[in-house]
Amino acid sequence: MVRGLDHLVVAVNDHEAAGRAFEKLGFTVTPENRHSWGTANRLVQLDGFFVELLSIADPALIPEPEGKTFSFGAFNRDFLKKRQGASMLVLESHDPAQDRQDFERAGLEQFDPFSFERIANLADGSTAKVAFDLTILRDPLSPEIGYFTCHNRYPENFWKPAFQTHENGAGEVRAVYMLAGDPSDHHEFLGGFSGQREMRATSLGLELETPRGKISVLNPTAYRALVGDDAFQSVQGELPLIAALEISCSSLSERKVVPASQLFGLTLILSPAD
Repeated sequence: MVRGLDHLVVAVNDHEAAGRAFEKLGFTVTPENRHSWGTANRLVQLDGFFVELLSIADPALIPEPEGKTFSFGAFNRDFLKKRQGASMLVLESHDPAQDRQDFERAGLEQFDPFSFERIANLADGSTAKVAFDLTILRDPLSPEIGYFTCHNRYPENFWKPAFQTHENGAGEVRAVYMLAGDPSDHHEFLGGFSGQREMRATSLGLELETPRGKISVLNPTAYRALVGDDAFQSVQGELPLIAALEISCSSLSERKVVPASQLFGLTLILSPAD
């Protein structure tokens, strides 16, 4: 089974400020939600995909990782000690048990299963229970990036039309762009992670089509050609890293690139809808 893009975790020092920046670009941003392990977030929901603007709310609540026990809070806390930006790439899950079997067959390194529930704050002031099952992986060749699949147990409580309606006409995720010195180094892991074994590989990069958007791994030359000099110069962090996100917007007649220097470490590509 090929897994589609589910969401992108964007670690920022101030998720409220990041939310306001997205609102200025015409996005609807959800109210704040809190996790029991010390993080807080606001979300930008699209059609089956979302951006998670995540910050550290209470460092004292963050558990430290131990053995095969992954700490979501600690990973993003440590990421933020180096920079802001996209810290984790998340794919959809229809069956967590099947994910684990698939990843084991692919020889991918897994952490212990992780499930949680929380209360979501809705636009009208009401609340609803949401719950998720995460299957978390580690890629030794990209240790600064977190990877997991996410199974949404109560999608009817999570996805809301009011949150998916945006002034700029944002509708769907087009692509997540990773930047790597040699994109071909990552075909085995990303193929196993996504379940997409058919991919396009060139001297400039690697492209995997999923049921919801594509994963594109580009070398610096190709990435610079994609986003332009300003966005390329704003890249921070050691390669490989998640550099950019592309979203289609029905209100646009031409492509717009918002450099990472203006958007908390993430370059955003807004492209006209088909």
